[in-house]
Amino acid sequence: MKTKITNSHINKLAIPALIAGIAEPLLSITDTAVVGNIQTNATEALAAVGIAGAFISMLVWVFGQTRSAISALVSQYLGANKLEEIKTLPAQAIGIILIISFILILITYPFAEYILNFYNAEGLILDFSSSYYRIRIFGLPFTLLTFAIFGVFRGLQNTFIPMIIAIIGAVLNVILDFALVYGVEGYITAMHVDGAAYASLLSQLIMAILAVIFLLTKTQIPLKIELPLHKELPKMVVMILNLIIRTIALNVALYFGTSFAAAYGAKYSAAYTILLNIWFFGAFFIDGYSSAGNILSGKLYGEENYEELVKLSVQLTKYAVIVGIAMLIIGGILYESIGIIFTKEQAVLDEFYTIFWIILAMQPLCAIAFIFDGIFKGLGKMATLRNVLLIATFSVFVPTIFILDQFDLKLYAVWIAFTLWIAARGFPLIYVFRKEFVPKIKK
Repeated sequence: MKTKITNSHINKLAIPALIAGIAEPLLSITDTAVVGNIQTNATEALAAVGIAGAFISMLVWVFGQTRSAISALVSQYLGANKLEEIKTLPAQAIGIILIISFILILITYPFAEYILNFYNAEGLILDFSSSYYRIRIFGLPFTLLTFAIFGVFRGLQNTFIPMIIAIIGAVLNVILDFALVYGVEGYITAMHVDGAAYASLLSQLIMAILAVIFLLTKTQIPLKIELPLHKELPKMVVMILNLIIRTIALNVALYFGTSFAAAYGAKYSAAYTILLNIWFFGAFFIDGYSSAGNILSGKLYGEENYEELVKLSVQLTKYAVIVGIAMLIIGGILYESIGIIFTKEQAVLDEFYTIFWIILAMQPLCAIAFIFDGIFKGLGKMATLRNVLLIATFSVFVPTIFILDQFDLKLYAVWIAFTLWIAARGFPLIYVFRKEFVPKIKK
């Protein structure tokens, strides 16, 4: 029996995924808010966390693409009623990604200062960011392991368990941030920026342990690596490589944004850090519906159920617009209040308030782009995602930020470039999707 898409079906997957999705940016947002309110060198500390966090996020996004590839293949096999045939694939993929994560630690740890200096970090900001990075990077294997296991659960149409794990991780991170950054009198010495890094590291460790426990107790998917290599592993590797290229292109945009902001000065870099984390929060918030698109599109594609697939894209687009407008309105109402959560430095707040309206105005556009990102990942069409993002980054974002920078627009240049970049990502995907699947609907 083929799947029928209903609003309740979408929301049953999307709402838990939405809650789980905000856990990752919440880790960074908590670090940002707590560090931004320390008593000494708050502006430099905030800029440092933003710069180091940008590089760590790049590594997570680039190599965390295993989640989408696993989810796509598991959901497609589930839709084709062949789940038993793919049980050994996730463990093999996880083994590969963990080896890569350890290699990344060995390569980047000794050269942290050189890497972060490439982001225009200097002086005290470079000292803080290097120290923060050298602690937090050890959480990379735990994060990639958790992401991969989340991909298995998503492929199995289960977003509830990832939600539980994400909530525990987020709450733990908040508690540890306050305890380790500010200290607990008589018990824990205040650790400043390093405390935020340790808080994230410990949270990521606990989330990874919980993910392994739930996978082994709630599914039939083993973590033992068995030979021979699965027949779908080459296909998965190609999917991951396409997503890695795509994500590198994405991070080229993030690099230029972070680098330009840092070059303008500490107050601009600190304001950019706050804006970027709020933007990420919005992106991961809509990720709940993007995940539903990922999960359901893979299953429908496996069923060759094209009519429901097109129906899914229309319903998710409506949800994206509603969520995006809601975030715009809420952000507008809380415009002044949001800034002071992160910092009391007036110079930083002035730059933040000048640009924040652009972040809010982008939300509906971002929501649509992220929805179709999720759908194409579920379909396994990673090459299309790769090509669209390469064009958006190198034909739209990079020329825009360099041209506008010549007019001394500073953070305006950065965020106008991001807005045009999002538009160049979303609209081509809508066109390609409808061109391929609308004609396949039986009249």
